[in-house]
Amino acid sequence: MSSPSTPLVMIRNLLPQTNPRLLDAVVPMLEIVLILAVAWLLRMTLRQLVKRLQSRHRLPLEIALAIRRVGAFVIWTAALLLALGRLGVSSVTLWTAFTGFAAVGAVAFFAAWSVLSNIFCTFLIVTTRPFRLHDHIELLENGEKPGLKGKVIDINLIYTTLQEAGEDSVLQIPNSLFFQRTTRRRRDADGFHAG
Repeated sequence: MSSPSTPLVMIRNLLPQTNPRLLDAVVPMLEIVLILAVAWLLRMTLRQLVKRLQSRHRLPLEIALAIRRVGAFVIWTAALLLALGRLGVSSVTLWTAFTGFAAVGAVAFFAAWSVLSNIFCTFLIVTTRPFRLHDHIELLENGEKPGLKGKVIDINLIYTTLQEAGEDSVLQIPNSLFFQRTTRRRRDADGFHAG
């Protein structure tokens, strides 16, 4: 009864005079090349399959692209994991690193969410121009209930600054708030009257 043979044993049997250390380095590289070749063939097969589905069943282009992209991502990720496994990287180590990076990324995303939201809303305020510098605006709570009001004296990346009528104080309102509430605008000199 013959024993199961691995690629390393088969190559060693073919080349008995070769340095074993050289074989220990060459075999994993050949296996990685084989893994990448199989991944490339799978990706090309997926492309052809999606083309056939698209032509025969009138699959919308957006769905075809999504299937191709997700399929390619899965194929190349699996190939990368198999290649790293052939180099001796433990799957437990990879999973630990991935979950650690994902957790840090999620925390960073949520921590920066309000800042990023305000920056994006600043871009929208500048491009759509719901109000301009020196306009008198009022941010309504809901419906006609009075809210924050004053003259716009500054619009920066995070806040819009309002000068309150008859007050020495200013209000700094996060720019994202202008897209969550109704804004009343006046361009005349007298602005809103308190009342």
